Parts: sequence; C-alpha cells; structure tokens
Amino acid sequence: MRLKISTLVKQPYKQVFAGFDQDLFVKLSPPFPPVKLLRFDGCKVDDRVALRLNFIFFKQTWESLITDYQDNEEEVSFVDEGVKLPFFLKYWKHHHRIVKHGQQTHIVDDITFKTPFFLFDYLMYPALYLQFLYRKPVYRKVFGA
Repeated sequence: MRLKISTLVKQPYKQVFAGFDQDLFVKLSPPFPPVKLLRFDGCKVDDRVALRLNFIFFKQTWESLITDYQDNEEEVSFVDEGVKLPFFLKYWKHHHRIVKHGQQTHIVDDITFKTPFFLFDYLMYPALYLQFLYRKPVYRKVFGA
C-alpha cells in the first residue's frame, strides 16, 4: 500500500533540509499515540531513529534505519526503513523528498507499508494518511506557508 503527501513551503530546499532535525521530528508527532523519542541519529545512511508509541493500554517500539541519502541540484532525499515495527505493521519504507521549486520547496512524504493481513492494509491507510496529513501545517509553520 502506498500513500503520498506533498506540502509546499517558502524556504529554499537546502534550508528546509537543514531543519530536518530532532526538534522537527518531535513537532511532527501527532497527539495520538503519544510518542517518546528514544534515539535520533540524523538523516544520513546508517543513522537510526527509535521511538516508543504509547497506546494507553500497551506500548510499541518502532525503529528505523536510514538506507539511502541523495543530495543534488534539485532535491535532497533520504529513506527510512522499519527494522523493528509495531505489531500492526509488517513493512515500512518512507521516502522523504525535499524538492526545489524555484525559491520554494515541496516536502514529499512518500510511504510504502504493509500490515500482517492484506485487508488490514486498507483499514490502516486512512489512519496513516491522517497521521501524515497532520504534518502539513507543522511544515508550513516551521518553514513558511
């Protein structure tokens, strides 16, 4: 299953990428489930990110590894892939693209995921879509609308 969300912001793409740090990561976390950041190495190959999701009655750990990083005249991008996922996910690949658009930037969240059961993919899609839609106003506030 794949979902893709793009947000246009005012800052130049290199400046936007420079803002992809631990503070931004925390701001991008939606109110539910509450997220505790356990580790944030950065956005380059072999960096790791680990979080704990608190679903009130249970907690789940999510760990991702940065497996690709590209930087050229048109965009900066990196890919995080899930190495330890919550029970409701079997596969996770998130391609973060920070794309030059004149003096502005498109931030693209391009996500491929699978759940343990094919039909559950369709049930998870709206929940994940809303989780990433939550990022749009955060990106605009941080990097300018």
